[in-house]
Parts: sequence; C-alpha cells; structure tokens
Amino acid sequence: MADNESLLRVEHLCQTFATGHGKKRRVVHAVDDVSFEVFPAETFGLVGESGCGKTTTGRTIIRLYEPTAGEVFFDGKEISGPMTKEKRKFLTDNIAMIFQDPIESLNPRMTIEEIVGEGLKLRGVTDKSERHVRVVEMLHRVGLTEEHASRYPHEFSGGQRQRIGIARAMIIHPRMIIADEPVSALDVSIQAQVINLLNDLKKEMGLTILFIAHNLSVVKYFSDRIGVMYYGKLVEVAKSDDLYDHPLHPYTRALLSAIPEPNPLTERHRVRIDYDPKRDHQWGDEVPEMREVAPGHFLYGSIKEFEAAKRSLA
Repeated sequence: MADNESLLRVEHLCQTFATGHGKKRRVVHAVDDVSFEVFPAETFGLVGESGCGKTTTGRTIIRLYEPTAGEVFFDGKEISGPMTKEKRKFLTDNIAMIFQDPIESLNPRMTIEEIVGEGLKLRGVTDKSERHVRVVEMLHRVGLTEEHASRYPHEFSGGQRQRIGIARAMIIHPRMIIADEPVSALDVSIQAQVINLLNDLKKEMGLTILFIAHNLSVVKYFSDRIGVMYYGKLVEVAKSDDLYDHPLHPYTRALLSAIPEPNPLTERHRVRIDYDPKRDHQWGDEVPEMREVAPGHFLYGSIKEFEAAKRSLA
C-alpha cells in the first residue's frame, strides 16, 4: 500500500501494552500490524468502536507513545525509530494534534493567549507583541475574538474550548493535523460548527488531516478515504463513497447498519447486523492479508473472501 506520493506512510505499525503483574501479566496488542497512507490535502478517516486502537494509532504516529514495531514516514522522512533533536523538530514543525476532550487538554492555569502562543514560544518567537498579533489572528480564524485571549479555559463553553484547541494546533501552520475525535464530546449542533471550521481551515491552508472518530455519519461527510479498524487491525480501506456504497468486510457492514436513520418509521423496522469473527470467517490455518479488491479498495481477509469480494463488485 506504499506510495511515493503519500505525505504520511505507516508501515506495519504495532503498539503493545503490558498489563497486570506476575501470573496475571498479559500483553495487549492495541495496534497490530497496521499499514496505510495519507495523501497531501486529503482527509483520511480512521473509524471503529471504542478500544479498537484508532486513538493509539494517532498517538503513536505523533510519538506520544513509542511504537513497539513498524515504521512511520512523513514526506519521505522516517519519524519513527530513535528520537533525535532533528527528528523531534521535524515532527513538531509538521504535525499537530487536536485532542478529544476540550476540557482536559487545556491547562486551566494558563490564559488562552499563553495556551495558543506556546507553540510559537517553543519555536523561538520571543517577541511578545509578535506572538500576540499572531495569536489574535488565529483566534479570529477559528471564530473567537481578541478579548478572549486574556481569559481562562473555564470561562468558555465546550465548543469554544475545542476552537481554542484547534487554534493551538494551527498556530504553527502544520502540514498535517491528527484530529482525535474532536467533536465526540460536543453537542450535535456544535459538532457541525467545528467540522465546518476544520473543513474551511483545510481548504484555506491546504491541510492534510487524519480524522479519528467513531461517528460514521460525521466521517462520511468529512473524509475523502476511510480506514476501518477492529481490535487493533485495519480491516478495510476505501474511498468514502465506495465504503458506504459497497462495504466488503462484515465488520464494516455491521458498523454501517448501526447508523440511525432520521425517519422513525423506517428506523423502527431496520435490521441491525452483528459481527462475530468466529462465525463470519472460516480462515482455518490461512493467515489473512490486506489485499486490493478494486482500485483503492483494500480488504483484510482470506483468499476465498478476496475472490468473493471481487465477484460482488463485478
């Protein structure tokens, strides 16, 4: 799945965590041999139920977690492996993250100007007046005002806090944003505002976005391509329309069947699809692989499942 034109390339990424002690000690494979790529100026959606490893994938890419195995490349340069000052600077200059919780991710003892301007300060912008001008400019871009700069996080609503988080990420003009469920903690009406803001910033600044979410309706609206994760594995990757029109993996079909319909009459009689790996796959001794079923449409499964999927798309 590698491509020289991709901006971000993730190859066989693994992330494990040890839990318990002694005889109760076990290893959790949060991310298990995940490979995908993200192209310049596109939004790649990463979806799956809670605990599937999508957030861990994003945090491992940006090195909040040290990867257990695998490689990550950004613009052709490796950003995994042993960390150096040059690699750290390259990473922080090019990739920023928007966190899920707009309350916990902001320091309550810092003003908004200090929070948003921290990235500039770390990058050597020592002149306070210059930082102030750039912070105010970014606050305006996310729908806030200069008056908000002197306030503290507790004085804002959830939607406003998330705008502050976006401003903090965008102040360094990164080439890529990792957005970790940026709207899941917000009211539905506010979610639309934040998504539209991200869309506008993407167009204005030529942003590339890795959009992590579990709300499939939001992901379809916002993403160019989508990757579906299940228990640490990437099980399907396709263009947004292709995934929704022709879901190939049984887990993807189960996820899509869970999206509620706005019409209560049809919603009442709709049949949900459940996914049981032991029932839905007969792999035997075969090791399943990620294969390209159609141009840009990848499926994780056996050869038999691959052939069946090709026939279904014919």
